[in-house]
Amino acid sequence: MTTLILGDNYNAKMVSPGFSFSLCLNMHSFGYRANALLTFAVTILALMCAMASLTDNFNAPTPTAHVQVFNINWFQKQPNGNDEVSMTLNISADLQSLFTWNTKQVFVFLAAEYETYKNSLNQISLWDGIIPSKEHAKFWIHTSNKYRFIDQGSNLRGKEYNLTMHWHVMPKTGKMFADKIVMPGYRLPEEYR
Repeated sequence: MTTLILGDNYNAKMVSPGFSFSLCLNMHSFGYRANALLTFAVTILALMCAMASLTDNFNAPTPTAHVQVFNINWFQKQPNGNDEVSMTLNISADLQSLFTWNTKQVFVFLAAEYETYKNSLNQISLWDGIIPSKEHAKFWIHTSNKYRFIDQGSNLRGKEYNLTMHWHVMPKTGKMFADKIVMPGYRLPEEYR
């Protein structure tokens, strides 16, 4: 019987005559193949996510919104001295152009914005909603303000304000983006009701 020595003198190993060299050459075990497949799949998925995110840059949305203050339900001074307003709103919007194949949902809210001597920007959320699909992105709502319209002080009598429709587009993959439509020219009553 002959004995083969594999390797250099430093790492010499004795190999018995029944040794099969095909076992040394068969290095593609199940774990190795699963690792290669998983790495390839994750790489392709990452590339698809990056491409999906980049395609959103080519979308130029043209949303529209219109808000009518239908009625001032009441306008009063609270016991602590702050002004509070309740109003009925007609909100109509077409946000369908915000939806692409990468859009998961759109968060939208309506805010009243005005200036006072204390703050250059006061922003009060009046209504909000989540739009889950393009089919729901064109809507008309008749509602009272969902959240309280309260000022820090008694600065609201005769105050001019803007109603601003804000939206945040939440994609399936990639970064969120936000924008708004400002609707100026609204004024609160001079006297409490």
